[in-house]
Amino acid sequence: MTNTIITGLRSNKSALEETRIAETSASELRPGEALLRIDRLAITSNNVTYAAFGDVDHLRYWSFFPTGDDTWGHMPAWGFADVVESTVPGLEPGERFYGYWPIASHLLVQPVRVSERGFYDGTAHRQALTSAYNQYQRVRTDAAYRVDHESYQALLRPLFITSFMLADCLEDNAFFGAKQVVFSSASSKTAYGTAFCLEGRRDIELVALTSASNVGFVEGLGCYQRTFAYEAFQPLSSRMPTLYVDFAGSAELRRRVHEHFGTSLVYSCYAGSAQSHDHISKDPQLLPGPKPEPYFAPYQIKKRNADWGPAEVTRGSMRPSSPSSSG
Repeated sequence: MTNTIITGLRSNKSALEETRIAETSASELRPGEALLRIDRLAITSNNVTYAAFGDVDHLRYWSFFPTGDDTWGHMPAWGFADVVESTVPGLEPGERFYGYWPIASHLLVQPVRVSERGFYDGTAHRQALTSAYNQYQRVRTDAAYRVDHESYQALLRPLFITSFMLADCLEDNAFFGAKQVVFSSASSKTAYGTAFCLEGRRDIELVALTSASNVGFVEGLGCYQRTFAYEAFQPLSSRMPTLYVDFAGSAELRRRVHEHFGTSLVYSCYAGSAQSHDHISKDPQLLPGPKPEPYFAPYQIKKRNADWGPAEVTRGSMRPSSPSSSG
């Protein structure tokens, strides 16, 4: 193989609006390596979340595709890539894979656990990172794959599996004793994907909080029983056992929710940051009610992989009736 020039977009970790193009060279492959050309990526606010929280210990998003520079990082994204060259048995040039990539032209990987489903990247630095992000799915054995739906899959699949696993986590814990679940940023894809997965339950009410301009849109989704603007959720009973799922990331809204429900708030978790990049651990507030806890989808995926097996997890989280969404 002649040298391949790898072009990548790098982001300033402390000023995400600053980017630059960098080029590196991939030399001849060693045994156990493969080079993939990245063909199609989806860029949403979810990717900005990866970058904004990239240095948080349990997330470590900047660590997946290191640049060797503490200032500049590779922002990850989901999409598709084709094998250009491979020294790995069972991985042939021209094969296409869905997975987690840097925003770049190519990625050099060390495939391990190669199977009909795909492979895991066994590159040394990735072994201490969350394994769900290290898996690459062959499109020819992916039951959810449709060639004409690639853009939708890249855009929605990582968000919907987050929604599916969040709904499963809440059900798995009997909603922590709550009788209603309150979602902030209820117009976001991951929020109403979660509500979609919980539709039809008679033992829990799903309540949406959103901006005043989005109330009509959220009501039209049909996923929530009631919808309130952020400024007007006071009619909600403060005595009802309530679970708060925070997709907005607003410290001020979180404070208001905790103060409104007080001891009736049985559980509070943060699952996104649609309005803010201030991580919860930096929030100095002393809030009434339970301490807000992080929700991290790969933890529930790991649990259900053990409970159900990876194939069943994939089948369940790729239901053909899954919703489309907006961020």
